[in-house]
Amino acid sequence: MTKEQALFLNYLKYNLNYSENTIKSYSQDITLFEDFLVEQNIDYRNVSRDDVRLFMAERLSKKTIRGKNETSRTLRRRISALKKYYQYLYNEKLVETNPFLLIVSPKKRDKLPEVLYESQINALLNENSKRTDDLAVRDQALLELMYSSGLRCSEVINLKISDIEFSSRYMRILGKGNKERIVPFSEEAKKAMINYAKFSREQTLKENEKTKNEYFFLNSKGDKLTSRGLEYILKEIIKKTGLSLGFDLHPHVLRHTFATHLLDQGADLRVIQELMGHESINTTSIYMHVSKEKVKSEYDKYFPKSSKKEKTNKK
Repeated sequence: MTKEQALFLNYLKYNLNYSENTIKSYSQDITLFEDFLVEQNIDYRNVSRDDVRLFMAERLSKKTIRGKNETSRTLRRRISALKKYYQYLYNEKLVETNPFLLIVSPKKRDKLPEVLYESQINALLNENSKRTDDLAVRDQALLELMYSSGLRCSEVINLKISDIEFSSRYMRILGKGNKERIVPFSEEAKKAMINYAKFSREQTLKENEKTKNEYFFLNSKGDKLTSRGLEYILKEIIKKTGLSLGFDLHPHVLRHTFATHLLDQGADLRVIQELMGHESINTTSIYMHVSKEKVKSEYDKYFPKSSKKEKTNKK
């Protein structure tokens, strides 16, 4: 890490009060760009817009760890981070210009978030409850809580025992920008979480010769979950239950499902915004489109247009 990068990350942490996850993301994006500059023998103080465009083209041709090309969405985030970084360098008089200012990021494609139908989430919860392996109870608690609360991945893994009020079924959640909010969870989630806390969680700590851990959800070694670990757990749940959803089960799928199902049942968009921890109502409004897409899908599925066409053709 360069001295300039360290100064910028400290600025994000202490001046802008950014979360650790956001700072880590900025650091990764800046490091990628600095590695590119080294490969191209370009001084960070003399970066041109053509250099930035070359970097963008190179990133879009790169394969991710999952074997897929880097998406336009990821590159937009990288460019946004680098634009802020170079603006900081410019303000601190460490560079003469910000080469990212006039850069146009890849066009955004309005892709609707993937959600589960009620029949799918019910099947997922039912099938997982039939598991008999050592991690089944924890996984059931994770599924019930994530579906009934819409927590972000980072919020799930950072959930502490002291954050949970089982009697009132509320949690104190520290979300993006270190903003605290109160989030309820369902009676089913409460039962699953208590079952996990009393038996599976305590057994995990005992087996690993650990007396306690302040974080609620633990891995098989009795340590706090990581983001990658939670993603792995959800993939394993699909394998162990034998279900096929048509797409991978990621933490954000359960989050999107939570919001969409609330909207389908008539919940106010402002309430959903508060529960999700969205700063802007515009972010929450995407679920209105998801709901409309679901309605259209159901319409196309059940409206007897094919039979009408057949009758018309026979005439």
